[in-house]
Amino acid sequence: MTDVEDKQAVRSAHEVLSWSRFGVEPALRGAVERMPESMRVISGYHFGWRDEHGQPTGGNSGKAIRPALTLLAAEAVGSVAAAAMSAAVAVELVHNFSLLHDDVMDRDTTRRHRPTAWSVFGVNSAILAGDSMLALALDVLADSGHPSAQQGMRMISASVQGLLDGQAADMAFEERGDVDLLECVKMAEGKTGALLGCACAIGALFGGGSTQQVQELRGFGEALGLAFQFADDLLGIWGDPSVTGKPVFSDLRNRKKSLPVVAALNSGTEAGRELDTLYHSDHPLSPSDLSRAADLVDLAGGRAWSQARADDLLTRARTHLTNATPRPRAAAELDALAELATHRDH
Repeated sequence: MTDVEDKQAVRSAHEVLSWSRFGVEPALRGAVERMPESMRVISGYHFGWRDEHGQPTGGNSGKAIRPALTLLAAEAVGSVAAAAMSAAVAVELVHNFSLLHDDVMDRDTTRRHRPTAWSVFGVNSAILAGDSMLALALDVLADSGHPSAQQGMRMISASVQGLLDGQAADMAFEERGDVDLLECVKMAEGKTGALLGCACAIGALFGGGSTQQVQELRGFGEALGLAFQFADDLLGIWGDPSVTGKPVFSDLRNRKKSLPVVAALNSGTEAGRELDTLYHSDHPLSPSDLSRAADLVDLAGGRAWSQARADDLLTRARTHLTNATPRPRAAAELDALAELATHRDH
């Protein structure tokens, strides 16, 4: 990257995400076209490109935060975004593999303002499509021809192991009444922090960054990922369904031990005790129960604590970013993405 490029106007976070989607989507579509037809139909639907009959819809594949981080990390260490394009595609495939499986496990019926893949094609088909995406992600890296492809594959593999461990803990928490905050934070570090850390690290790796830069940008992504999970958990309770595309009180309906919920349950307050009784009752939670549960999380301090922790993690992420000695323009845009991811409405 040249000094002239560094002097170009810094883009806003939304402009960066549009740039990322525009740049990554052709390569992502090309990768998906390599899947078996049975998997390709479901994947095309999940990404919003096709309807349930396989007809083009003109939709997009999501916010593309993770591939944006990968491409910007390559620029941050002095390379060009194109150097990390295969890595960005692999990261996005892994992310969507996890979404397909998450929707099945959570029984969520809506994603991105349309029925989830499992609710249209069936549970087994959605699981298989997710598996196919994961295999494709590794294949994309293997075919990249990049000298660091093997190391990148190990990075992706390690992040998937962390993601799966975090998801397993998240599911186990639903059956337990004694989850503490340290356990819950550790779960989120794996479930979300691992892949965002990988997205930044693999971008720096494919961009030719030093070992220190790769490590610091990984730290940036991991801290951002945990902050992102705090924000996501807040949206899982108080997000507007018309904006998030997910059902109202989705996490509470599934009695998920999300970060604000666990904070409330461990608060020692009267509201926390009432929430515990409601959350562990035998009957399904009615709409009024769900509304009351949301109020109790807020009254017990879970909402305020979660937002404060997200802000602290954003500060930590920025420290890692500074320590990576990034190029100024990429640094400013990574910072803008971090701010957006921590304070968002969907």
